[in-house]
Amino acid sequence: GSSCICQPGYKVVSSNGGSSIVCEKCPENMNGVTQDGWNCITCPRGLTSEGKCKCLNNEILVERSIDGILLNEALCIHCNGSEPSFSASDMSGNRCVRCEQTFINVSKSCDCSSPDFVTGGLCFGARESLPPKGVATVRFGQLGITLASEWFLENLQSSASACWLYSNLTACQALGNMCVMNMNSLSSSTTDACGLFQYIYINTARLGIAHSITYWRHNLPWLYYGDQPGLASQVLETNPFPAIFSFKGTDKDVKLQFLAASFDAAGNFLKWQNLEGGILQLCPDTQTKLNAAYTFGTTYQQSCKISVSKILSDFANPIFYDLFLEYNDDNGQQYLWAIPVLNLNLQYSEMFVNQGSNMNNWLLTRRFFLVDALSGRENDLGKLPRVIRIASKIAISIRLVSHTQRGAIYPPLMTIAYTDVLVQNPETQSLMVSFSVSYEMNQSEAQIQTDITLGVFGGLAVLWSLLKTAGWKRRTGSSIIDLQTVFKFLLFYAGDLANVFFIITVGTGIYWLVFFKAQQFVSVFLPLPSQEEGFVTYVACAFSLKALQFLQLLVSQLTIDIFFIDWERPKGRVLKAVEGEGVVKSAAAPVSIWRTYFVANEWNEIQTVRKINPLFQVLAVLFFLEVVGFSNLALMDSSSSLTRSSESYIAPSSRILRFGVSAALWLAIAFLQIIFFSVFYERFVEDKISQFVDLCCMSNISVFLLSHSCFGYYIHGRSVHGHADTNMEEMNMNLKREAENLCSQRGLLPNTDGQTFQISISRRMRLHYDRIHETLTRKRGPTRLLDSSANTSEQSTKAYNTMNKFLGSFIDHVHKEMDYIVKDKLLLERILNMEFLEPIEKSIFYNDEAQSFSDILYYGNETTLLIFDILFFCIVDLASQSFVLAAILTYLQQEIFRFIRSTLGQKNLASKTLVDERFLI
Repeated sequence: GSSCICQPGYKVVSSNGGSSIVCEKCPENMNGVTQDGWNCITCPRGLTSEGKCKCLNNEILVERSIDGILLNEALCIHCNGSEPSFSASDMSGNRCVRCEQTFINVSKSCDCSSPDFVTGGLCFGARESLPPKGVATVRFGQLGITLASEWFLENLQSSASACWLYSNLTACQALGNMCVMNMNSLSSSTTDACGLFQYIYINTARLGIAHSITYWRHNLPWLYYGDQPGLASQVLETNPFPAIFSFKGTDKDVKLQFLAASFDAAGNFLKWQNLEGGILQLCPDTQTKLNAAYTFGTTYQQSCKISVSKILSDFANPIFYDLFLEYNDDNGQQYLWAIPVLNLNLQYSEMFVNQGSNMNNWLLTRRFFLVDALSGRENDLGKLPRVIRIASKIAISIRLVSHTQRGAIYPPLMTIAYTDVLVQNPETQSLMVSFSVSYEMNQSEAQIQTDITLGVFGGLAVLWSLLKTAGWKRRTGSSIIDLQTVFKFLLFYAGDLANVFFIITVGTGIYWLVFFKAQQFVSVFLPLPSQEEGFVTYVACAFSLKALQFLQLLVSQLTIDIFFIDWERPKGRVLKAVEGEGVVKSAAAPVSIWRTYFVANEWNEIQTVRKINPLFQVLAVLFFLEVVGFSNLALMDSSSSLTRSSESYIAPSSRILRFGVSAALWLAIAFLQIIFFSVFYERFVEDKISQFVDLCCMSNISVFLLSHSCFGYYIHGRSVHGHADTNMEEMNMNLKREAENLCSQRGLLPNTDGQTFQISISRRMRLHYDRIHETLTRKRGPTRLLDSSANTSEQSTKAYNTMNKFLGSFIDHVHKEMDYIVKDKLLLERILNMEFLEPIEKSIFYNDEAQSFSDILYYGNETTLLIFDILFFCIVDLASQSFVLAAILTYLQQEIFRFIRSTLGQKNLASKTLVDERFLI
């Protein structure tokens, strides 16, 4: 449709291309047009549909004399087919050439008449033993269509006969190609292309084998490895490839030198081709990225959508390939190793439908093609095919030899899946195609070791959880194993099992990161994405269990009992009017509540203080991953470089490596933060926990905390100066006296500095505490339960004073029936974090220089919080494959839970201490 031509019976007068053409009708006596279209001529044998002269078979058309003069009448000259000329017209009908040898062999001339017959341009005698009559059909199983192929009709029988009778190499190759186009069908019920090939293969054993390969017959293409059970595993896993590879070294060590012998459909050998030119990749890309597919150790993945029209234009004629891998022996001699092909369309055909997934039942083949737009043509070979077959998935897998230390591999395997496309509208039809190179090793040993580690650590976690449960029972003052005990054990076990999963996954991730990226001579390959599922399951389990432990921790911290004991005593007496009586009486001077409010505010602030800065942690991790380039260590390639050029191929990420890099960075940065805060910041800038203890002492306020029914903490804040409600001058004087050791020490016991204690209280003490505590919280109950003779404020004040007086007297040993003793914890008690003695008669105060009351704050649970943050970050990243999104969501969850902890903790503080929430700012 891009230019004009003259109609039949018209000659060209002038033509400048395109639509610029002038035509003139030929006269009646010269009704034909020459082959070039510029002149009129008389045709003795009639005209073609285009208005040009035609001749009979075995004649050639002559329009000019030998010196180029145009004849008035064309000549049809008969080619002499007898001896010694043996000539016949060529395919174009322009020249007389020697006829095909089979004609001469059969008839001693260029004539092949009955009973002899012609097929595919070859002459065969009636008395010759020929192979069975072939079925010239092609089965397109995905579409459920069987076509009578024009190509097969013209060439199948002749190729089979020539291969059978004469061992013609080109004919045998053409027959093999037709078998490959029929998906290497092995149906014994039909004599299709593969049936004919198998017939010839079986009956030509006399020809011997090629290159000492049992399955490769002389003059025949190598199509199959054989169909014996277990043969595939022998081919793929018995003999290692006779060369070694490394991640660092010369090109021959780090490059896979694939070579392909290419043939056209007619069986002609074309050339040797190196795959680095992107021969097998249908998707367009830069040469550098295409060549990266064959860098040893680099997992390569490429996929795209390609239109049917482009496929038809680029692959009008199919090319067939036999793939080899080149290597050198110790003497530098070059060799080729044949690469087996696993055709999934054959494996999952009706014959192999129940066997395709078992390697021992695989049927390995050799030859393959990328696009077949030839066998699906039914009539005219020049028209569009009805069906085309496309290699929509090509995967090359390289398997590492077990326990190798020198980069030994088994022979690579190419897996191909073809897609049948019914051609309807090529311009609008498209297809997804992919090409990949993957590396794998036997992961069963690593899985066994992981399972053993999980079993051992899981058993230890059970024992540790039982100890925790026993300690919890002791601290709750209960000795009955009930449903609550079982539930608590499961919560403890969830947290400990989460730690087990976390240790295993972090260890696994760092192991693969170090041993894969740092190796020179290859000893390990990364697990395939399908082999990573178990690892991802472990990470998900770790996150789920750790989230459960974190929520349980949050709930326990939001329900603690706390009370501020004010030791301040009235200074003198004041005159106070008695309401309703009209008289003035002397009363003790009131004690200021502002010190209690101040201490309560400080406690409220340190509830969410952590040993690390969460925002800095997230930003630092993201900086090292995305800016410095640590994320490149998670790529499934052999490079350990932190940078990649924009022109180079970027391999897909490994989920195990992403987890390993992320977790390692989180732990490293968190460890450095903790070291900095512990060694420098808390020592030279501020230590909020120690400062809170100092504040309590200067405020003359002690803190009584109960995290369990019969266990808690006590911060002794009784001032050594007697009063804290004083002016600035006296406060400074008190500080000076304390600095010069002119006053007693701050400790609970005389001449000691111990201000923080773990307390294990008796059941009697707890019951007395609860009776008073009920009046503290009764004001929040239904109105009908309140004392009608007093308002809520008076009840609260009275209950507060009662609790303050009771706890103060308890600390001062006033209640002999509820007394306590002070002692040190045993080393084993400290290690196990439990108490061996049960406080039956007396409560027990354990000296606690470690200020472990921070265990009911964020500060004392940094390990749990850090592991939860790491797992949250990693689980988001594994799901989204985005470090940036994971960092944003991690920071958001930190802030959300910090807000919940702060808000509900403030409400609990106001509820338990009767400090008005309006004063907690």
